[in-house]
Amino acid sequence: MDTLKPLVRVIDDDDAMRRSWAFLIEGEGWDVATYSNAIEFITSNDFTRPGCIVLDVRMPSMSGLELQDKLREMGVTLPIIFISGHGDIDMAVHTLKHGAVDFLQKPVDDQRLLTTIGTAVMRHLNQCRNDMELSTFRARLEQLTQREREVIRMVAQGMSNKSVAENLGISEKTVQVHRGSAYRKLDLHNAAEIARLLLRSGDPL
Repeated sequence: MDTLKPLVRVIDDDDAMRRSWAFLIEGEGWDVATYSNAIEFITSNDFTRPGCIVLDVRMPSMSGLELQDKLREMGVTLPIIFISGHGDIDMAVHTLKHGAVDFLQKPVDDQRLLTTIGTAVMRHLNQCRNDMELSTFRARLEQLTQREREVIRMVAQGMSNKSVAENLGISEKTVQVHRGSAYRKLDLHNAAEIARLLLRSGDPL
């Protein structure tokens, strides 16, 4: 994930506005892709690449609000920065409640837009890294034997090797073997890391 450069997607039906924003954003070193409408974006975009969306609210065929709902249905996590030429408080509240990063009113202050993009992209990169960490952990968890799972869950609860051995009716030496094997398979080094990832994965301790 660290090697994949973020992409800022600009979606606006105003050609001059699209080019202006693309020029501004590229000037800060970001990769930019522009789209004239929401349909074009949905049909051509690579949603897996980290970054964010700069999205005009009012567009033909599919509005920015409708696109936001569509992306949520699709499970797309790209953060959205809404741009509107109309100061509609209810609309702004609606977009933010549904996960938008910000709602900026035209004419947009260049520095505020760039700052908001930077915040949104960093947030998404962190989310992607966390998701990848969790996905890797779950895959590695599947490699554990049933006994290793039992041992590691008790260890994650803060139980000593001796307590685990007593609970499972096995020797302390055997617990150490299972614990060491589980640590190697999970590529983790302490009980706190395992407990954190088990909780995040929804796997009950």
